[in-house]
Amino acid sequence: MSEVISQASTSADYKLKNADYKLTSKHYGRIWMRVTLWIYALLVAVSVVGSGFKMAVGGAQAAAELFSFANNTVLALIAGTLATALVQSSSTVTSVIVGLVAGGLPVTMAIPMIMGANIGTTITNTLVSLGHMGCDKAFKRAFAASTVHDFFNYLAVLILLPLELLTGFLSTISRHVAAAVVGGSAIDVGSLNFVKPLTKPAVDIVKEFAGLLPDTTLGGLTMIGIGIFLIFSSVVRLGKLLKKVLVGRARDILHKSIGRGPVSGIASGTIMTVMVQSSSTTTSLMVPLVGSGVFTVRQMYPVTLGANIGTTITALLAATAIVGAEAEPAMTIALVHLFFNLFAVALIFGIKWLREIPLYGAEKLSDLAVKNRAYAFLYLLLAFFVIPGLGIFIAQ
Repeated sequence: MSEVISQASTSADYKLKNADYKLTSKHYGRIWMRVTLWIYALLVAVSVVGSGFKMAVGGAQAAAELFSFANNTVLALIAGTLATALVQSSSTVTSVIVGLVAGGLPVTMAIPMIMGANIGTTITNTLVSLGHMGCDKAFKRAFAASTVHDFFNYLAVLILLPLELLTGFLSTISRHVAAAVVGGSAIDVGSLNFVKPLTKPAVDIVKEFAGLLPDTTLGGLTMIGIGIFLIFSSVVRLGKLLKKVLVGRARDILHKSIGRGPVSGIASGTIMTVMVQSSSTTTSLMVPLVGSGVFTVRQMYPVTLGANIGTTITALLAATAIVGAEAEPAMTIALVHLFFNLFAVALIFGIKWLREIPLYGAEKLSDLAVKNRAYAFLYLLLAFFVIPGLGIFIAQ
């Protein structure tokens, strides 16, 4: 396997590895300092979004009334899908959702939004697969590799969202764990939170700026805008910086784990995604390797599931920025994201006939796309934009 991988590596790969070595030897400390600063910016941004949301609507109670349509699960699911497809980053969207929950967005509405973010993030690797359109065999493999992630996430939502609506099991488990983590009766870590003293000065500066505006609604909306911009910038910059120092190591982990079984694949996908802070990066690295025939779709499948788990780290990190009464719901929604993906992997991948559904769907769709490339573009438009757009229109 190592010989095949070596043969499949291009000169560009070697240049990237050499560049990684130079960066880690000469600029390693500087890059990690920048990583720390952008993590700080992310924590500040989440607090700014939550504070701005409360300022704009007049407090958490008013926010709950504003989102009284929270029982419209379809609309919330589609909103999460569309938002993530547009910005191509589930980490950004989930961090914003954590901030909104801290500002009063009901957890019941945030749950389908979080699930929608899982669906929307798969558009990136599907776009990457289009780069193989020049060769039928390579395109078939690459398109199947990208869409197996889509089908898995669709199936996860179709199974777990109705179960959550009927039983509330995800929110219940997450709420109990969050209570223990941020300040339940048994464990009180809230008073030991070191994040607030660090982020408070920066958040106060933004609040003071917003307070200069004519009314509190405008000030709150401005804070939300600043916070979202900071979240987006932080996630993008973190991804780029971590790629410089870790993507080579991540690729090595991937090569060593593929073929050693599904558990190894899931673990490597999780570790890779935590390292580079982007599930899109993990899956997009895999698509060309499958397209070129180095790995099969079945071998790559567990890695995408690990990517789903690994991407939850950003929302969990964002939730640590919230303290006080809002800390528990913020941590709850971050944990919902984690448990949703854990249960999805355990249930769907653990049951043989369910495990095969995404593979079957991806295979059939790739067959259509190879016969007529227009089907690939039609799928992208329908799955990520047209159907969600129509869903919003119908749900209103």
